[in-house]
Amino acid sequence: MNKKVGVGLIGSQFISTIHAESLKRVADAEIIAVMSPNKEHVEAFAEQFRIPNAFTELDQLLAMPEIDMVVIGAPNYLHCEITEKIAAAGKHIVVEKPLCLNLAEADRMISACKKANVKLMYAEELCFTPKYVRLKALLDEGALGKPVLFKQSEKHDGPHADHFWDVERSGGGVTMDMGCHAIQFFRWLNAKNPFKSVYAQMSTSVHADKTKGEDNAILILEFENGVTALAEESWTKLGGMDDRAEIHGSEGVAYADVLQGNSIQTYSAKGVGYAVEKAGNTVGWSFTMYEEIWNYGFPQEFEHFVDCVRNDKTPLVTGEDGRVVLEVILAAYESAGTGRKVNLPFHSDVDRPYKLWKK
Repeated sequence: MNKKVGVGLIGSQFISTIHAESLKRVADAEIIAVMSPNKEHVEAFAEQFRIPNAFTELDQLLAMPEIDMVVIGAPNYLHCEITEKIAAAGKHIVVEKPLCLNLAEADRMISACKKANVKLMYAEELCFTPKYVRLKALLDEGALGKPVLFKQSEKHDGPHADHFWDVERSGGGVTMDMGCHAIQFFRWLNAKNPFKSVYAQMSTSVHADKTKGEDNAILILEFENGVTALAEESWTKLGGMDDRAEIHGSEGVAYADVLQGNSIQTYSAKGVGYAVEKAGNTVGWSFTMYEEIWNYGFPQEFEHFVDCVRNDKTPLVTGEDGRVVLEVILAAYESAGTGRKVNLPFHSDVDRPYKLWKK
């Protein structure tokens, strides 16, 4: 493939803004069109990012032969249906996390893409975040010895889009929104070694007026090779985003904080709003990022996905990886609902993960 990879975007809100800004930095990519059912939003979005085509119908975007790859930035409950339509149109797919709402949908998405011989790529940016890439390199080169314990935490004061508050559209609370990051991050660190079990504690501590989902979650994961992993996820942390990780090994320990050390300590009575920081209210003290999107790894992620399409390579993070993450999420909700450790593999026919917790 000599020409640039033609890209279509689905969505015109927060995450699609990150997708557009990231793809503009990828030399081999060209954004051809954007689609959203809101005509006013999608036209303003297209004008902002100088995208030549703006549509309100998915079929209009899929009819364009110039488009090779479509990026889904729609609410979780739409991922499966949209993926099947894109696959049938013969275009490669990048789907934002989490993959979908349940295992049946995951299997449908994977099957549709295999049948159409298109790539299903799962957007997990932590596998491309520069500090975390270096953290993994320390582990891989043996500097930390044998891995013993992984930790990852992501916290802010609540999701940026209304659909995340609605468990019927999102499938759950903070575990679906941010716990999915930690699960795939741990698998990536541990060479995709299988999980053995998960124990989870969940609560709705602050936002019961907005959601039936959990706004705090702690997950303890065991791998079959003996490594333990701890994820802390919260929608109740004030003062902007907090994203950090640790690796404890037999011969060393390493700490990585995505924001601190790369940021400007800031106090604002009005609040700071840019890119990823919009996920949290930054009134008061917060850490203001420079080159924020790059520090989170979004351009690197899309450069990789575009390269996979252009040169027919296997993606670092696939739809199958997204399915494993979803399986662990379901097991975590089961654990929080029963108060017991849940062994993996785990299967459930539930249509929304939160229902395993709120039985």
